[in-house]
Amino acid sequence: LFARIGVPHCPAHGIKIESQSPDRIAESILERAQKAAGRPHEERQTPGEVREEGTQVTILAPLIRQKKGTYGQLFADLNAEGFSRVRVNGEIRRTDEKIDLDRYKKHDIDLVMDRLDPCQDRARLVEAVENALSRAEGLVIALFGDHEQLYSSKMACPVCGMAFEELQPRMFSFNTPFGACEVCDGLGIKMEFDPELIIPDKELCIADGAVALYRNIIDGWRGQHLAAVAKHFGFDIFTPIKDLSQEQFSALMYGSDQRIQFSMSMKNGDAYWQHNGQWEGLVPQSIRLYGQTASDYRREELERFMRVLPCPACGGKRLKDKVLAVKIAEKSIVDVTDLSVSESQAFFARLGQRLTEKEQEIARQVLKEISSRLGFLEHVGLGYLNLSRNAGTLSGGEAQRIRLATQIGSNLTGVLYVLDEPSIGLHQRDNARLIETLKKLRDLGNTLIVVEHDEETIRAADHVLDIGPGAGIHGGYVVAEGRPEEIEASPASLTGQYLCGKKRIDPPAERRKSSSFIRLTGCRENNLQNIDAAIPLGVFTAVTGVSGSGKSTLIYDTLYRALMKKIYRSSAEPGQFDSMAFDSEVDKVIVIDQSPIGRTPRSNPATYTKIFDPIRQAFAETKEAKVRGYKAGRFSFNLRGGRCEACQGDGLIKIEMNFLPDVYIECEECKGSRYNRETLEVRYKDRSIAEVLDMTVEEAREHFQNIPTIKSKLDTLVGVGLGYIKLGQSSTTLSGGEAQRIKLTRELAKRGTGRTVYLLDEPTTGLHFDDVKKLISVLDDLVARGNSVVVIEHNLDVIKCADYIIDMGPEGGSAGGRIVAQGTPEEVAAVEGSHTGMYLRTRVGSGAMKRIAGKKGKSGRA
Repeated sequence: LFARIGVPHCPAHGIKIESQSPDRIAESILERAQKAAGRPHEERQTPGEVREEGTQVTILAPLIRQKKGTYGQLFADLNAEGFSRVRVNGEIRRTDEKIDLDRYKKHDIDLVMDRLDPCQDRARLVEAVENALSRAEGLVIALFGDHEQLYSSKMACPVCGMAFEELQPRMFSFNTPFGACEVCDGLGIKMEFDPELIIPDKELCIADGAVALYRNIIDGWRGQHLAAVAKHFGFDIFTPIKDLSQEQFSALMYGSDQRIQFSMSMKNGDAYWQHNGQWEGLVPQSIRLYGQTASDYRREELERFMRVLPCPACGGKRLKDKVLAVKIAEKSIVDVTDLSVSESQAFFARLGQRLTEKEQEIARQVLKEISSRLGFLEHVGLGYLNLSRNAGTLSGGEAQRIRLATQIGSNLTGVLYVLDEPSIGLHQRDNARLIETLKKLRDLGNTLIVVEHDEETIRAADHVLDIGPGAGIHGGYVVAEGRPEEIEASPASLTGQYLCGKKRIDPPAERRKSSSFIRLTGCRENNLQNIDAAIPLGVFTAVTGVSGSGKSTLIYDTLYRALMKKIYRSSAEPGQFDSMAFDSEVDKVIVIDQSPIGRTPRSNPATYTKIFDPIRQAFAETKEAKVRGYKAGRFSFNLRGGRCEACQGDGLIKIEMNFLPDVYIECEECKGSRYNRETLEVRYKDRSIAEVLDMTVEEAREHFQNIPTIKSKLDTLVGVGLGYIKLGQSSTTLSGGEAQRIKLTRELAKRGTGRTVYLLDEPTTGLHFDDVKKLISVLDDLVARGNSVVVIEHNLDVIKCADYIIDMGPEGGSAGGRIVAQGTPEEVAAVEGSHTGMYLRTRVGSGAMKRIAGKKGKSGRA
C-alpha cells in the first residue's frame, strides 16, 4: 500500500517530494499567481488568448547554495551570456556592476531568468522554467513578491537535494537491505554498556569491588591501573564512588585525553613497569574488549553489563529515514504498525475518505485484504495486539491465531488443517469467537483436525476421537469416537466421564484467607493504568482477564522482576511502578513454566528430580560394586569410567546436518544403554543401571520400595500423574505439561522455608481434565506448606478452586490494564463488569463456600 500510494517527504525538511514536469511547474506557478490576484484559477490558456493582468513573478535558477568564495568569474560569465541580473544573498544585483563578496563567508546566488506576469504569457513562463531547470540541475524558484516557492523536476528535496528512487514494497521491510536501518540492520536495538551495571553499588569503593566488571582487582594490574587513574584525578581506590565529583566519575567511566603516569609491579617485586599514557575509560574499554574477544564465554560475561537500547539512528523504528518519510494520511508505515489491531481497523476505515479517486482505485483491493485480516484478528480476541509486536513475545495461542488469519484470508478450499490447542491463552469470551472462525473455515470446504482439551471446543466438534485410556504406556488406543454425545455415553472414555459430569473438579469446601500481601503501587508498564495491586501471601491466587488485559505485565514484567531485583539483585529492570511493600517476609521467587527441563538427550526426569543420586548410591552399595571398588560416580553417565566413551554417555550419536536440524542415532557401541559392559554387569535386584533408567516411575517405585529416599520422590511423581514416564526418558521427548509437573515435583521434594512465591503462566496448557485435577492438588500442597502460588489462568476449573482472584480488564490493550474485580471466586462472580465473573457464575454458588483463616500445614481442600 505504501509503495503504491505513499507520498515521500524529505526526512530533514518535511517537504513533500514529487517529480514535476516543466509544464506542471508552470501550471502551479500560474495557480499561485491567480490566487494572489484574488481570482479563481482558469484552466489552460488557448493560443491567442489574452488574460487579465495578474501578479508579477520572478523566475530564478539557484546556482550556489551556502558555499564560500567571491564568485567574480561567475558574474562575468553570466554577464557575457546576456544575463543582466542575479540575486545575491537575497538582494537583486546587476551582473555588469562590481559585486564584492567575502571569500570566507557562505553565499546564496540565484540567476534571474525572467520577470513576467504568468497570466499574460504562459508560453514565456514555461520557457523560463525550462531554462532555469537546465541551469540549476532540476531546481527553479518562483518569487511572488516577498514569498518564494522552490520546485524540483526530480524526485528530490528541492532544499537539500536528497533524491528518492521509485518506491517498491521491499523498501518497507526491515528484513531487506533496501529498507533496513543501516546502523542496526533492521533490529531497532543496539547493545550498549551501562555505567549503572558496571558500577551497580555506588556505596562501595574500587578496592571493595565497586567495579563489577572486574573481580579481585585490588592486587592485580587492573587495580594498580585504576589506582593511578584515581590518583591523577584527585581520589583513591578507597573513596566510595558516591563521593566522586561529576568530573571524576566521568573520567573513570569515559576516560580522558590527559596524560597519566602509570606504574605497575609484581607482587614479589621482581618486575616493575612504568609508562605515560591516556586512560580510555571503563565504558570505552569494555566496548573495545567486546569487539576484540573471540571467546563466547568472555562475550557473555561482558553482555551482563550491557542494556538493550533503541538504535540511535532509527530510534528503534528499524527502517531507513527515507522509508520513514513516506506517508499516507500523515502517517508513516511505522506509525501505522505501532497501532493496535483495533486502532488500525479504525484508521483504514477512515482512510478511503482522505484519498483521491486515483488513489482509491489503486488501493481498493489492498485495503479490502487489510480490512479482512484485521477483522479476523479482532474477532478472535487479538484486537489489543500492536501490529509491530515482536513475534518472539507472542504466546503460542496468539501465534496460532495469527497464522489462522493468514489462512482465512487466502480463502482456500479442500485443505486439511491440523491445529494444536488453538484455545491456548484464550479467555472464555474469546473462545466462542474462535470456534465460530473454525466453523467458517470448515464451511469453506476444508477439513480441520484439532488437538484440544477445551470443553467448549470438544462439544462444538462434528466428530471426536478420544485416545487413551491413560497416558504413556497406558494409552495409545482409541477408546471412543463419534459425536460428543456418544463420547459422553462411553464408560471407557475418561473424557466422556468429565463431559457428562460423572467426574468433575469440585471447588474447595473451604477457602483460605490471607492477612499479608505484597503491595505494588503505581504500576504503569505497557497498558497498566497506574494501578495499585495487592497479591496475597500464603494462598492460591488466580490472575484472570481477557487476552491483553495486562496479566503478564503485572505479574511477570512488574512483580516477578521487582522480586528478582530485591531478593537476588537481578540486573533485569522491572516494569514501571512506584513502590513495593511486604506484609511478611519473602525469601524466594520461582517461575515454573512449561519449558523443557533440559535441551539435550542427556537430561531426564531422574537427574532433574535428584532421584538418580540415591539410585546410584544403591548400586554402589551392592556386593559386586564393592568387590570391584566402584563408587556412586561409576554409575553416572556424565563421568568417565562407567559411561560409554563412544557416545560419552548420551546413548545417542549426534550427526550435524549443517543447514538442517541435527540428527541423533543410537550408539552402536552401547546400543543406547549409555554405559560400558563392566558397569552393566553390576546389578541391583537383578537389574542393571541401564534397565533401571528404562523403567517407568511406577515400576521403579516397586523396585526401590525398601529405600525411602527414592520411593518418596517416586510417590510424588505418581501423585502428579507421571507414573507412566520412564526415569531415563529424554527431556526433549516430554510435553510441556509433563515438564511442568516434573518441576513441581522437584519443588515438593525440597525442604523449603515456606516463604516462597511460585509463579505459573497458564499451567493447564496441554492438560486433560484429569491432569488439571492432579495439578490443582499439587499446587494446593505447595500452599499448604506456607508458600504462595500465583497463576495466570483462563481455565475455569482452576479459577474456581483458587482462594483469591485478581481479575484484569475490562478489555485488552488500551481498554484494559485495570483491576476489574478481586476477592474470592464467589465475590468476583458477583461483579457485573467482569467477563470472568460472568462465566464463573455457572461454576460457583453464592455463599456456598466458607472463608477461614489459613493454617500452615492444612490444605483446607475437600
